[in-house]
Amino acid sequence: MNLRVKCMTASLCLVVALPVLPQEKPIQAGTARFGDPTATARKYQGFLYGVVKTIDAQGMVLEKTKAGIDQTFRFQAKTKFIRDEKPSSREELKVGDQVYVDAREDKKTGEFHAKKVVSGIVVPVD
Repeated sequence: MNLRVKCMTASLCLVVALPVLPQEKPIQAGTARFGDPTATARKYQGFLYGVVKTIDAQGMVLEKTKAGIDQTFRFQAKTKFIRDEKPSSREELKVGDQVYVDAREDKKTGEFHAKKVVSGIVVPVD
């Protein structure tokens, strides 16, 4: 009986001590396996992302946006276009381009006005 008590005590101590033993750390998003999701476009986090559906001189319509619906953006004379990290023009944008848009909403009309449109290869921030 004494042996039985000792075995039960040892088993109980082992069960209680298991959570205290060092555990393997969970894989963090910044590891090589998963990459760092914020590094891809950290400087564009406040921008809206989408794929150009239609484009003309006055504006463009983006599909596949975060909202899940097509969104229209109007161009202004001050709108800046950037392609591959270099200044560009509206004429270089075409249907199917993936773009990041820095936009402001007109409080009166509810339209979005594009301040900056970024397309091409987005260089990660180190």
